[in-house]
Amino acid sequence: MTRGPFDGRAVLTGAGKSQVGRRLGRTGLDLTLEAVQRAINDAGLSVDDIDGIASYPGPGMSDAGFSGANINDVRNALGLRSRWYISAMETAGQVGPVIEACMAVSLGLANHVVVFRSVWESTAAEQAGGRASVLYSGGRLPAHLEWVAPYGALSGANWLAMPAQRYMHEFGLTREHLGHIAINARTNAGRNPDAVYRQPMTMDDYLGARMVSEPLCLYDCDVPCDGATAVVVSRRDATAGLPRQPLTVESVGPGIFERATWDQRSDITTMAAHDSGVTLWENTSLSPADVDMAQLYDGFSFLTVVWLEALGFCERGKVGQFLDDPSHIALDGPLPLNTSGGQLSGGRLHGMGFLHEACIQMWGEGGDRQAPQTPEVVAVAVGGGPIAGSMLLSSQ
Repeated sequence: MTRGPFDGRAVLTGAGKSQVGRRLGRTGLDLTLEAVQRAINDAGLSVDDIDGIASYPGPGMSDAGFSGANINDVRNALGLRSRWYISAMETAGQVGPVIEACMAVSLGLANHVVVFRSVWESTAAEQAGGRASVLYSGGRLPAHLEWVAPYGALSGANWLAMPAQRYMHEFGLTREHLGHIAINARTNAGRNPDAVYRQPMTMDDYLGARMVSEPLCLYDCDVPCDGATAVVVSRRDATAGLPRQPLTVESVGPGIFERATWDQRSDITTMAAHDSGVTLWENTSLSPADVDMAQLYDGFSFLTVVWLEALGFCERGKVGQFLDDPSHIALDGPLPLNTSGGQLSGGRLHGMGFLHEACIQMWGEGGDRQAPQTPEVVAVAVGGGPIAGSMLLSSQ
């Protein structure tokens, strides 16, 4: 088996998550430090062992609570001495800093890098009396809003509704197919004590929910929350004596080939997820048939459809046929999907929650939501609209 772009040198050795919930009333930094310290402890390391730090998206975001903490805030709070660090938004989605950390340890720039993502949007919005509109945040509109803002289409649901409608028109995808994704997420969330929404959902519940931006209803949209996740990326030859079985970063998919927009690609039904998928499989001898579990971004249910196709789990235009039998994605099915409840029911930890869940499942610590067969190869994918990133983890 080809060991991918890092030749087996980059591994995950620890994962941590803070308290997760709606309007917790805690600061983003507080949540971040909780997750980071848990990840370090989970790896069997001390703060003094950590010589690198990375995060997404970094400072400068106008949306209150979208970035819970900056890396220098965390460095200062923990007293980290960093040989390498980075935070950026123009990267391969929320796993971009993880990929960059893999590069750093593979090149010998660091031994152990802690990577975090934190949000506290629900508390920040409550404190601010609501979320600010991008139209009134000052300055020029970013280019990706050029063709939507004049028409009042200012939410992700608006932007995803257009490619979803087009995909339905071209390939026969139905709302019931999207409903299977949402119901699967809720079923898994019912087994996750940290999930935001755990009560059962039926197809009637899904179809009866209020429409947000046709064809996307309330249950097609993820739930904002407060929380933080972190992982430790280590250089393999620095892991001797650590308690965890290192998880090899077998491959990564950081590619982007077209415009980073929601609506100006040559085919709006593909989006950046397809670019990521191409580069993921170019970098490994593994194939989609080798994957035991998928943790795929579900900021909106249609993004999961795009990822199922982009990573080769379904042929082009055949996702609906795949979802006709929802047992395909069930916890005990051939491709368990979003086992924590994803963002649709587990809470919008914004990407890194999927990587955390992959680690937990591969270490056999999923509790009531643990897959019957502990996965050996897991695909993780985040983003998927204008930017995207994917990873392939292996315990082999």
